[in-house]
Amino acid sequence: MTLNERQIDRVIEMAWEDRTPFEAITFQFGLKEQEVIELMRREMKPSSFRMWRKRVQGRATKHMNKRPFDKGRFKCSRQRNISNNSISKR
Repeated sequence: MTLNERQIDRVIEMAWEDRTPFEAITFQFGLKEQEVIELMRREMKPSSFRMWRKRVQGRATKHMNKRPFDKGRFKCSRQRNISNNSISKR
């Protein structure tokens, strides 16, 4: 599968996000984890790639099976609820 420049930028963005698992990239773009790593190596500066690899290795949130939560998004217990564009108090 060939990706255009916009899709490559989006894959890189998703790969940098802590809470976006590789499975989401696979679902959306059809790229497996190894293919994402190869894309990152090809598209980024060597120092940026090394920084990303160091950041991603061992990060549980980048793999669906290692996440501490199953459905939805992680939400901190101290995070306020947002409804109708107004922040409600605890």
